[in-house]
Amino acid sequence: MSTDQAPNPHATAEQVEAAWRDPKLANVLYHDWEAGTYDEKWSISYDERCIDYAAGRFRLATGWDGRPYGHALELGCGTGFFLLNLMQAGVAEKGSVTDLSPGMVQAALRNAEHLGLPVDGKVADAETVPYPDDTFDLVVGHAVLHHIPDVEQALREVLRVLKPGGRFVFAGEPTTIGDAYARKLSQWTWRAATTVTRLGPLQGWRRPQAELDESSRAAALEAVVDIHTFDPAELERMAERAGAREVRAVTEELTAAMLGWPVRTFEAAVPAGKLGWNWAMFAYHSWQRLSKLDAVLGRVVPRAWFYNALISGTKPR
Repeated sequence: MSTDQAPNPHATAEQVEAAWRDPKLANVLYHDWEAGTYDEKWSISYDERCIDYAAGRFRLATGWDGRPYGHALELGCGTGFFLLNLMQAGVAEKGSVTDLSPGMVQAALRNAEHLGLPVDGKVADAETVPYPDDTFDLVVGHAVLHHIPDVEQALREVLRVLKPGGRFVFAGEPTTIGDAYARKLSQWTWRAATTVTRLGPLQGWRRPQAELDESSRAAALEAVVDIHTFDPAELERMAERAGAREVRAVTEELTAAMLGWPVRTFEAAVPAGKLGWNWAMFAYHSWQRLSKLDAVLGRVVPRAWFYNALISGTKPR
């Protein structure tokens, strides 16, 4: 289990300063920094809960009929959340992962090894995917396109490495309208939580100031790595310009996002483990119930108002 480069979880001040002017460097530093705690931060697991979630997103994007793909690639793999859970759901038999962050590739490969899944990995730029033409049956990604400076070039690379008739699926991409309200809700929640927990009776709910300061620095750098938001119709046109066929963008999470982002922000503002299992179940089941409501709202509410965009397409035969 190896990658081409060593991770750098402790960037120097000079590297951080340079990252403000270089989104790709910012992505490497930010995600190397986050790699060790990313699964905990985003409540990522490799059990039934996240297997069902990943497979559900895949079905929503593609109408998957249950037949497995042979060899799948995940771009911007992070810790492997999307591909590894899709493999456990039977979507793909063999996997490869890439990410700009060496730390994330290492984390994904460790997770794959722990799960006993046949996965290899490379540190790679999504705009220059280091695999030959016509290699993969499926390319996937989760919350990755909005980090890539030239999304259309990345999609051309996706189509190049896909076999004729192969499919791509990218999920978890922020819409322009959804990102606007999600960020505002998160900012309000952070301000309220960090203010209220200064009060005497609630100080036990306050994270140490050094940890809060570090979270604020991470949030500031996150604003650099989050380059794009998307209009679903324009995302479809972008994929078509790249050469894709059977292109379709769908969206999800309206009320679920309005709950989910404040919940995640509040969890980041209080000490780890403070909220406990009952809170986790409340958050998860509330998200599930609101997602069902959003499925109904999707029949009448414009798709651009929802938070998450999913895009799928195929390579011409």
